Amino acid sequence: MKMSNHSRLMSVPEVLRAISDDKSLDLFNTIRLASGESDIRISTLKLTRKQYYSRMSGLIKAVLIKRQNGKYFLTSFGKIIYDFQEKIQKAVQNYWKLKALDSFEVYPDENHANSHKQYRELSIDERKKIIDNVIDNQEIKKILLAKLC
Repeated sequence: MKMSNHSRLMSVPEVLRAISDDKSLDLFNTIRLASGESDIRISTLKLTRKQYYSRMSGLIKAVLIKRQNGKYFLTSFGKIIYDFQEKIQKAVQNYWKLKALDSFEVYPDENHANSHKQYRELSIDERKKIIDNVIDNQEIKKILLAKLC
């Protein structure tokens, strides 16, 4: 007996696979932004007809979108995934700042007289100050500060 999309559990890899390439992610985001208000033009996304329908099928199978009255919408599950995808995008946009923060985790201890370089960790207060000065995005800042405590 064949199970419908809605009666089986999705796995994280299945969901990620459905939006893993740029074109599928663009299509997913376009559906979210259109909210069923306008037709999605295949030519705008620079997809062949086959690529378009293949990607739409993948998004439907992952239960990220649904078709209703000839229009496509995000499912409730798709809305949650969209929100997380936006958070990932913000992290990617702040990649170099986050990488810079990692470089401050430990630093040379200039007060140590030994010929071997010694390193010390930053205090929580020092880390908080650096995060506050380097990161502009409040959501990312909140996540990083919560991990310090």
